[in-house]
Amino acid sequence: MFPYPVVVCDVGGTNCRIAGQAIPGGPLLSLGSLKTADFAGLAPAIRSVTSDSFRPRSVIACGAGPVEDGRVLKLTNAPWIMDGPQIARDLGLAAGLLLNDFEAQALSLPALRPEWLHPIGSPVGSVGGVRVILGPGTGLGIGGLIEAGGRLVPLASEACHIGFAPEADDEVRLWPHLERAHGRITTESVLSGAGLERLHRARLVSDGKAPQDMTAAEITNAALADRASVAAGTVALYWRLIGRFAGDMAVTFKATGGVTLAGGILPRVVDLLDPLAFRAAFEAKAPVGRLAESIPTQLIVHSDSVLGGMAAIAEVPDRYALDYKLTAWA
Repeated sequence: MFPYPVVVCDVGGTNCRIAGQAIPGGPLLSLGSLKTADFAGLAPAIRSVTSDSFRPRSVIACGAGPVEDGRVLKLTNAPWIMDGPQIARDLGLAAGLLLNDFEAQALSLPALRPEWLHPIGSPVGSVGGVRVILGPGTGLGIGGLIEAGGRLVPLASEACHIGFAPEADDEVRLWPHLERAHGRITTESVLSGAGLERLHRARLVSDGKAPQDMTAAEITNAALADRASVAAGTVALYWRLIGRFAGDMAVTFKATGGVTLAGGILPRVVDLLDPLAFRAAFEAKAPVGRLAESIPTQLIVHSDSVLGGMAAIAEVPDRYALDYKLTAWA
């Protein structure tokens, strides 16, 4: 279905990561990590890192936005339109596939290696069942994975756009000072990279201090440099809110197969993670707290894991219950 060489691409609002595989089961070689804003679309980005010595015949790509009829009409946080058939024509491809970014992340879960993972809290034995993956970056992605009839079925989600409310007293104090996105306070408006910036400004204002226009990178750098700083307090709150939302998704899907965290932000601040505080927020789900307690959590610390997952789709497409007639293109 996917002739080789195959190129796999992970396209986010900020970065576009590209890798290539010459033959089935061969080494997956990184071709480049590009800035999305530096290119008009996926075809010129792929063209910039390939040559006559490695010319793809198939492309499998994921993008941060909903997929319809082989197209991502607009990335959620970037101006690209990813039109699969047009990309195939531009690059002379024989076949291709577009996936939502966290749909692809979910499909990649079985391909994760132990050394790519950081367990959060005491190990909890998974009993199998639904698996959930979520993570903040330029936006907030959520996906799920189930197995049915020996095949893997991804569950796409737009839970990044559901409302998000305070619970603890310190959250109640700062919530009125949170800037809204599209007129709302949503999971993405709080738990994305921009959400970390909003949280930091709101914490300062709620404490009677002048807001600081710090980027997410500046906040995390300041927190890592001084564990007693205001920035470190913001990151600690951020981790707690991530834990609470991860627990919400765990009980929503009854994710007995575990919850995995991914994204560009969390691996950078894993040293500021308090696993006990994270699990306390994750498990505080009365009256179904016992269910949450039984669900394991882990963090992906390898930035290119989804590329390996998409390469596995190219190698054994029949293992994945995807409607290739609707999603694949040539």
